[in-house]
Amino acid sequence: MTLRGSLSSDVGDIGKAESQHREQGNGNTMYEMPVVDASAGFDELEEKRITKSLLWKLDTRMLPMLAILFLFSFLDRTNIGNAKILGLQTDLKLDGNQYANCLAIFFAFYIASEVPSNLVIKKVSPRIWLGVLTTVWGIIGMAMGFVKSYTGLMVVRAFLGATEGGLLPGIVLYLSMMYRRKEIGIRLGLIYSSASLSGAFGGLLATGLYQMGGRGGLAGWRWILIIEGIVTAIVGILAAIILPSTVDKAPFLTEDERKLAVARLLADKPLAVDSNGNTMIAQEPFEWWRVNQAVFSIKTWLSALAYLAILSALYSFGLFVPTIVQGLGYTAVRAQLFSVPPYAVAAVLTVIAAIWSDRRRTRGPVMLAFLPLSIAGYAIIANTTSNQTKYGALFLMAAGLYPSVPPVLVWLSNNYTNHYTRATAIGLQLAIANCGGFPATFVYQASEAPVYKKAHTIIMAMLAAAWVLVACKCAYLRYINSRKAAGKFDQHRGCGDDRDPEFRYII
Repeated sequence: MTLRGSLSSDVGDIGKAESQHREQGNGNTMYEMPVVDASAGFDELEEKRITKSLLWKLDTRMLPMLAILFLFSFLDRTNIGNAKILGLQTDLKLDGNQYANCLAIFFAFYIASEVPSNLVIKKVSPRIWLGVLTTVWGIIGMAMGFVKSYTGLMVVRAFLGATEGGLLPGIVLYLSMMYRRKEIGIRLGLIYSSASLSGAFGGLLATGLYQMGGRGGLAGWRWILIIEGIVTAIVGILAAIILPSTVDKAPFLTEDERKLAVARLLADKPLAVDSNGNTMIAQEPFEWWRVNQAVFSIKTWLSALAYLAILSALYSFGLFVPTIVQGLGYTAVRAQLFSVPPYAVAAVLTVIAAIWSDRRRTRGPVMLAFLPLSIAGYAIIANTTSNQTKYGALFLMAAGLYPSVPPVLVWLSNNYTNHYTRATAIGLQLAIANCGGFPATFVYQASEAPVYKKAHTIIMAMLAAAWVLVACKCAYLRYINSRKAAGKFDQHRGCGDDRDPEFRYII
């Protein structure tokens, strides 16, 4: 049998030159190729050896750089929380509502940029797009250190959101273009652990940079924003140089490694059947119905709404934990230092959860296991007057939140096979989820400080709702898989996307 199709748009156009051009009955361009399997024709021992070398090279070239990008994205969006208690709010004469507006406008522009960014990324090249975004928001973050008024801060925060919004959906999509779906969870977990590390690192860095106060006539909080922005811009330039565009064009891979890398990705895709009964891998041209497939799917919305609740908690935690810790009786500088340990614990648990998620090939159950920790943490901190107990509750809150994010991020990319459907679903999920920045911004009212009982209770209820939504999605995917096994989806056999009965959803 021959396998007809173009090489996946996710891995470039390698091999087209040697292919025989054909036209499918519906007008899609096809290419005649040998049958593609995950081993690319290598024997078992050779495949294992090349796969090990391939993954090692991809991991060492990509993951540290992506983790650093994500660390700085989280650092640059939340350092305003550190700057706030070190003098930003006082120097700019902001009241509680004005400060909340500066946080909210970031999320408005962040959300608006996510889907368009993911649709553009394939055209531009992931390494260039992610690198340019990072460099630009680093420059904007630096500019935030020079603002003189509420209006200036609002404008800078809007531009910061517009440039940062494309990073995380871009990273998720980029990983799905480089790794098999069973390999993405642990890698996204390692990258996302940098977000919790940014909380720890951010507190320490803010404490050190604050000591520069007075130099150049600038307050310490301004130096926090300026230095972090400059470093971010440099990191963005390095990313554009270091990251590969696609596996078939990675200069650090050998010819055999590129061949195997392409075959592994193609083998992960469901096969289509043309009008003559030939097995094929179809091209993935942009089609609006592929976008609609993501937009109107219950799989997308269950994940997105659960993630919205999680991000409401996560953002409020990141933006207000220094204020919360300071409210426990510590000075502003010591509050930065005492905010570090909960993040450090969360970073370790995030990696453990990601390893478990990939080894068990499961996403939802991991979230169902960790979210109750956060729910318990919020319940405790909302109903105790003991500062020591409140500080202990921060560990539970972080321990449940951060490990829950990589599984929900990778869940949709695992279960959509078409590039544009996957890109839309990832971007849409993040756009919806990042609306969680609004409740995170406005429920923590200054009038409630330092208790925040109402705010903590609202976030706790949202996390409980997230747990229910995740449980519903697990049940739904299990139901669809059982229907596929029972032959109820046989009419979609050979359709080339996730409706194919041979394609089973990861629960």
